[in-house]
Amino acid sequence: MNVTAPTRCRSPQPRKLRRSRVYTAAVLLAAAQQCLALTTPAIIASVTSVQCLEYRVVGICFWLLCTPFGCTVKTSPKVRHFIPELVVSSYADTGANPWAEMSALSAPTHASQGGGNLITPSAQRDNLPRFKNVDGIGHPGGAALTALAYSFGYACPSGAVPFAPYYLSTLDPLAWRQAIPESVYPQALVPGTREVGNQALGTMWGSVYPRHGFLVQPDDFKAGAVMAQRASDFITRVGQPHVYLPLQPMPYPGYWPPLPVIENNIENHRWQLLAPVTQLSCAIFPSPAIQSSDGAYAWSLWRPYRCCQRMGQTFLFSIDFDGGQ
Repeated sequence: MNVTAPTRCRSPQPRKLRRSRVYTAAVLLAAAQQCLALTTPAIIASVTSVQCLEYRVVGICFWLLCTPFGCTVKTSPKVRHFIPELVVSSYADTGANPWAEMSALSAPTHASQGGGNLITPSAQRDNLPRFKNVDGIGHPGGAALTALAYSFGYACPSGAVPFAPYYLSTLDPLAWRQAIPESVYPQALVPGTREVGNQALGTMWGSVYPRHGFLVQPDDFKAGAVMAQRASDFITRVGQPHVYLPLQPMPYPGYWPPLPVIENNIENHRWQLLAPVTQLSCAIFPSPAIQSSDGAYAWSLWRPYRCCQRMGQTFLFSIDFDGGQ
């Protein structure tokens, strides 16, 4: 299902008819740009989604608390909830990240200048590749999310750093634009391997490998989504052949960060659309396609964390009600 993004706000009308047409046009243009831009306050406000958070108690943790008067075993609830770690932007024109305040980070470089799709909307030209730049930047809504999670009980800290540039495709031209060395990986050469969606159900959007910026896909939204999935795949792993900052938090007693992203698994991760429209729900790809007029999209990447409040000096063990799933 393809839908077109609705107008996000109504253009203001001039207060006085005697104002010049030039002034009126300038006001309308400025208002339109503000309405369409994805801003940091709007991203922070998007974390109030209870459906994306999915907070629940999943077990019990046992701690050993020792004092000069002896030792005792304390317990604390083990909770699980999702955290928005990254804002992943997927856009055609180099330097045109839809997150307005962060667009300067992805300005064109000597090796990453061109941009834009290589395909025009036509039923006779649906076999040409589309190109997307991708940026993965630390989500700025951590404090707001923590406050929301604390309203249910204990909250897990995020392993991501707000505003940190975990990946900028303009700084990774060899891998993102040339697919070197990913074009010779087995996952890229074997059909049906690591695909977003399901071929048998007719919902396959594209393959995760090779993890580069080109995809033969007639639907622009689907192409942008596959690019976001590709970038999240290597950002959440270490030792990948890309120029990036890995986002793989380390576990410690009473704290279990998420596993690397794997496509088609809603328990492993989920996406919240931010641009061209902001949604208050999360899903995995495939999801309803909402087309952008300028080929720019952005999502929040949510991943599940498990943790429990420290109640002693030594963590003993934990019991999971759901088998750790």
